[in-house]
Amino acid sequence: MTKIKHILFVLIVAILVYACKSDDPLADNFDHAAQAVKDNDTLVSFFKKHYYDATIDSIKPLVTGKTALIDDPNLSSKTVTENEIAYKMYYYIVRQGIPSPAKGNPTRLDSVLTKYQGSQIHRTDQLGVFETRKSPLWFTLDATIKGWGYGFMHFKGGKNVTNNGPITYENTGKGYIFFPSGLGYRNAGNGGNVLANRCLMFRIELLDIVEDTDHDNDGLASYLEIEDGSKESDPLKVNTDGDRFPNYRDTDDDNDGKLTKDEDKNGDGDPRNDDTDGDGVPDYLDPDTK
Repeated sequence: MTKIKHILFVLIVAILVYACKSDDPLADNFDHAAQAVKDNDTLVSFFKKHYYDATIDSIKPLVTGKTALIDDPNLSSKTVTENEIAYKMYYYIVRQGIPSPAKGNPTRLDSVLTKYQGSQIHRTDQLGVFETRKSPLWFTLDATIKGWGYGFMHFKGGKNVTNNGPITYENTGKGYIFFPSGLGYRNAGNGGNVLANRCLMFRIELLDIVEDTDHDNDGLASYLEIEDGSKESDPLKVNTDGDRFPNYRDTDDDNDGKLTKDEDKNGDGDPRNDDTDGDGVPDYLDPDTK
């Protein structure tokens, strides 16, 4: 009996601990903001000591007569915010890409066909390759590390010229994306060969994309699912009915029992302009309209 009581006590404590666990992904007492500053210093130092070697399409240690990445006009930067922390990331365009048929740049929610090589940047500025993909693979950018979604949007795909052989593209988008650990594997690493708090560099080749990727097949491109009556504009966070799924992965955004794809009263393929009761909220986000 004593043993059973002990087991029950442990179970109750475990349940209470789990129930009190914060949903905040950064609630680990780690100073992510300070790490973001350190990571940018690491990247800037790296750019000062390396250059792009066009003859072998590679980033190499700086030698006399070459232009350091920090001064190379092909290197651009931008600041993105995740979990209220500003992260500075960089991208280097070797070739923009000429898609045929014409397609735009991927959004953070589109599917991409790519080859890549991932490296972690050490404090010693030496590169450590941790993964190489020479065969094309499809990825949905929302399901990858954050830096990919923000980086790939600056490239375009190419033209599929496959002819009874391996998948082959020409005029693909090629370049590099560099980002801090906060947009990668953060202070946890990837549980394998990427250590905690490592900046990452990916050499990428973007072959093709699926424009207007629609995760929940509701007829509305995932990147457009940003309307929920609030000020939130990130489709990865918009969740009108407050269930486990953001709108772009929810077949019934307002949980009224009617699928979003069926709340297109005028039949024009866009549920955003259907407002039966005229209250300013489109039917597919209005639980009062079925």
